[in-house]
Amino acid sequence: MRITNKEVKHIAKLSRLYLSDEEIITFTEQLSSIIEYVEQLNSLDTGNIEPTSHVIPLKNVMRDDFLSGSLDRESVLQNAPDVTDKFYRVPKIIE
Repeated sequence: MRITNKEVKHIAKLSRLYLSDEEIITFTEQLSSIIEYVEQLNSLDTGNIEPTSHVIPLKNVMRDDFLSGSLDRESVLQNAPDVTDKFYRVPKIIE
């Protein structure tokens, strides 16, 4: 199936593109070759091929979630420059 210059002009108008006459000729040839290639792909027998959503197998890279102990408060707060009894003390940034 070949695409015509008129169809390329119509597509350009819908896309709000100005194309020169040379560009119209170039795009007509390029779009026609793309459509011909897709037609070749459509002629392939894919009856025994299982549908896929990805061409490569996906693997979850997340680690297993497991319960573990947390750090004790005293050792964490000892590295802070300014603390209260249980919390970090930070400068006020919102008035």
